[in-house]
Amino acid sequence: MDLRKLKTLIDLVSDSNVSELEITEAEGKVRIVKGGGAMVQHYAMQQAPMGMPAMQAMPAAAAAPVAVEPVAEELVPVHAVKSPMVGTFYRSSSPGAKAFVEVGDTVKAGETVCIIEAMKILNEIESDKSGTVTQILCENGQAVEYGQPLFVIQ
Repeated sequence: MDLRKLKTLIDLVSDSNVSELEITEAEGKVRIVKGGGAMVQHYAMQQAPMGMPAMQAMPAAAAAPVAVEPVAEELVPVHAVKSPMVGTFYRSSSPGAKAFVEVGDTVKAGETVCIIEAMKILNEIESDKSGTVTQILCENGQAVEYGQPLFVIQ
C-alpha cells in the first residue's frame, strides 16, 4: 500500500464519524483508530513475495500529532448537545439577529441554543444540560445530520 493511499485513508477517517477503520490487503494490514483529537495508526507488513520490494512500516507517531491535554481538564464532565434531526443549522433566529449562544455563555437546561430548519420548518433546539458553552461545532447555514454534535457544554 503506497503512502498516498494511507494518507487518503487517514484523511477520510479524520473527516468522518468513523472511529476505527481496518483494511487488509495482500501486502499488509492497516488499522486506523480515531480518538480524543489524536489519531493512531498501526501498520503491519506481511513478507513480500520474492522479486517484489517490501514496503517500510510507518511508525504510529507519523500518522498524526498527539494532542496532550492537562489532567485537570479531563476531570471536568463534557457534554455535547446533538442534533435531533437532519436539517440546516442556524445560530440565530434571523440573518441579522444576535446568536442564541456564544462560546463562554452560561446556558440552562431547556434554553434555546440554535435553530434547525427541516422541510421549511424552523425547529428551536434546546440545551439538554446546564453549563458553559465551550465550543460551537457547526457553522451558520451548515447542513447537519441526526445525532451530529452541535455544541460542547461543560
